[in-house]
Amino acid sequence: MGCEITHVEYYLPEEVFSNEDLKKEFPNTDLDKIEKIGIRSRSIASENQTSLDLAYNAAIKLLEKVDKANIDFLLFCTQTPDYLLPTSACILQDKLGLKKNIGALDFNLGCSGYIYGLAVAKGLIEAGIATKVLLLTGETYSKLINKNDRGNRTIFGDAGSATIISNSKINKLFNFELGTDGSGAENLIVRNGGVKNVKEIDPEIKKYGTDNHYTNNDLYMNGPEIFNFTIKNIPLLVKRTLISNGLDVNDLSYTIFHQANKFMLEYLKKKNKIPDSKFYIDLEDTGNTVSNTIPIALKRSLSKGYVKKGDKVLLAGFGVGYSWGSTIIEI
Repeated sequence: MGCEITHVEYYLPEEVFSNEDLKKEFPNTDLDKIEKIGIRSRSIASENQTSLDLAYNAAIKLLEKVDKANIDFLLFCTQTPDYLLPTSACILQDKLGLKKNIGALDFNLGCSGYIYGLAVAKGLIEAGIATKVLLLTGETYSKLINKNDRGNRTIFGDAGSATIISNSKINKLFNFELGTDGSGAENLIVRNGGVKNVKEIDPEIKKYGTDNHYTNNDLYMNGPEIFNFTIKNIPLLVKRTLISNGLDVNDLSYTIFHQANKFMLEYLKKKNKIPDSKFYIDLEDTGNTVSNTIPIALKRSLSKGYVKKGDKVLLAGFGVGYSWGSTIIEI
C-alpha cells in the first residue's frame, strides 16, 4: 500500500498589512531593504479570528471537492491553539461535520510542521489505521508579536491550509528525513503563557536590533542564529533526502522549501545547486506563514502549472525547535 497527496487548499485572512502600512507605524523603515527579503504584504487574522478558524476555512474549500465521509483521521498543526485544552482537532471534527469514528489530534510544530504532518499521515496509512487523512495547518503568529516589534511584524503573516493524504496503489509520498536540535529552543520562543511561565501583567520591555521591542509575553526570534542553523543543516537535509530515495537533484522536477524569506531561499538554492526553473520563491503577498508556507506554495505551483502530473517535487521545512524535515512527492 502506498499513499499520495490528492488535494491541497489554503486560506488567507482578509485583512492585509502592507509595507506601506508598516512604514506609517515605523517611519524609519527602509522599504527597499524589505523588498530584498521578498515580502510586500502579509495577511493578518482579525481580532476574533483564530488559527482554528483559518484552518476551518481552508478545509471548507477543500471539502467542496472531497467526500468528507471518507476521511478517517484529522491532524491539526498549530503553535497558536485556541485553547490549552481541549485539542482544536476535536473541535474541528465537529465544526466540519466529520464522522465520529475517526482519530483527531493536534501537534505543535512550526515551519517544519507540514512535513511532519505528512510523515504522520503516511505512517497512519501504511499501518492500516487510516485510509484518508485530513491534514490541517493554521497559524496566527501576529497575535504573539509585540506591536512595537518591527522585525517580526515585517516577516510573519497568518494563514490556514488543508491537505488530503490518501492511500493509493502507487506510492507517491516517498521516504522522509527528519531532524531535531532542542539546544536552539530559545532562539525562537514565546517564554510566557504556558504552564511553566504564566503571562506577566506588566512585563519588562526589551529591545533587540533596530526598532524591535518585545516582552517575555511575546514572540522573540534571534534572526542571525536561525539563519546559521538553516545554512548548517538544510543543505545536508536535502542531500540525505535524495540519498534515502535513491535520487539525484537532476531527478527532481521542482523544489519547494519553507518560505522563510527570499534572502535565505536564494542562499539555499545556490548551495544546493538548484536551477531557478526548479525552485519556488513567492512570499510577496503572504510573508512567512510558518507551517502554511509549503502547502500554499504547493497549491500555487499546481495552479500556475509549475508542476504537473508525474513530476517529482522535493519539500523541505525548517525552523523553530530547532526542527527540520524533508520528503519527495510525486504529483
